[in-house]
Amino acid sequence: MRGGTSKCWLFDAVDVDPLIEQAGGLDPILTSAFGSGDPRQLDGVGGGSSTTSKAAIVRRSSEPGIDIEYLFAQVAIGDRRVEWGSNCGNCATAIGLYALQTGLVAVDAARTTVRMRNRNTGAVLTAEIVTPGGKVPAEGNASVPGTSALGVPVALTFTDLATTPLLPTGSALDTIVLGGQRYRATMVDAGAPAALFAAADLGLAGAEQNATVGDHLPLLVALRRESALRMGLCTTDEPVSHAIPKVGVVGPPQDYCTGTGEYVAAEDYDISVRMVSMMAPHPAIGLTSAVAVAAAATVDGGVVADNARARRPGSLRLGTAAGVVDVDIIRSADGRVEAVSLHRAARRIAAAELFVTLPVAALSGSVR
Repeated sequence: MRGGTSKCWLFDAVDVDPLIEQAGGLDPILTSAFGSGDPRQLDGVGGGSSTTSKAAIVRRSSEPGIDIEYLFAQVAIGDRRVEWGSNCGNCATAIGLYALQTGLVAVDAARTTVRMRNRNTGAVLTAEIVTPGGKVPAEGNASVPGTSALGVPVALTFTDLATTPLLPTGSALDTIVLGGQRYRATMVDAGAPAALFAAADLGLAGAEQNATVGDHLPLLVALRRESALRMGLCTTDEPVSHAIPKVGVVGPPQDYCTGTGEYVAAEDYDISVRMVSMMAPHPAIGLTSAVAVAAAATVDGGVVADNARARRPGSLRLGTAAGVVDVDIIRSADGRVEAVSLHRAARRIAAAELFVTLPVAALSGSVR
């Protein structure tokens, strides 16, 4: 399935569960299926980039109020390993449509809502899809920044955000000192744990091409480790996951061109943002990162709020490397962020049977 700007192979748990014990876990199955260990992922279905090397194990849920549970996997490319510590909103977009197309969730007469729980993080999301006459759409005309491909429109909402503290460090503004330089950040836990740094402190504006952001990758990786320690995501003797915390830079809106040369005027958006994903600049923005930026924009005195253009309450336009992403923010009476919604597009690309190699030889599973 394609969901937003990600491609995600969705595995029915009914097919995968019987293979796990024989294979010695899910990791060998997925790294073999994707061809990991080769930067081109030549011997598998991976696309050689973080946005095309994703998977999810999907099952019906027995939890009241939840239709679908899924376990998200960010499959490494050059290494034979899998990151299990995060979530992917773009893949959740695809899972919502997949659940209807495969009959995992009953279809309503006009509009169907699929309520999902991400088992990695516990996050609850809803995907809302128009189903006129109780029919599940196969194609659609919805588009998203970062791809010219069209798909079925899906309204994706991250819910229950107010159930966990937004600021894991307890501070609206944290300062990290590296090499004698001070770097200001707002660290939040919404959608995913994220550390958002003031672009100006890195000598950036926040609206640069990704190649320029990539020149600062070693510094951003170092800042991510320091952020992980402050956010309690690891200890000094533990490695930092490549998946969390998300790390990026933000700046005020200004004119820029996307990676495909499209001109974006400063007045067309509210905050510049460039994120890093799996050790590389993200070509657009992950939806969990978009949620984190939106939530951070509500934190007075934080770097996002200080750089964002004031706009009508409840909305924020993110100027990403691929274009402008619109986000709706729902707040409680006391001002806490309760939910964040985005409008995405999804499409089924294939229903396939994948054959995996040693160390899980002779194992194959139906993949829908």
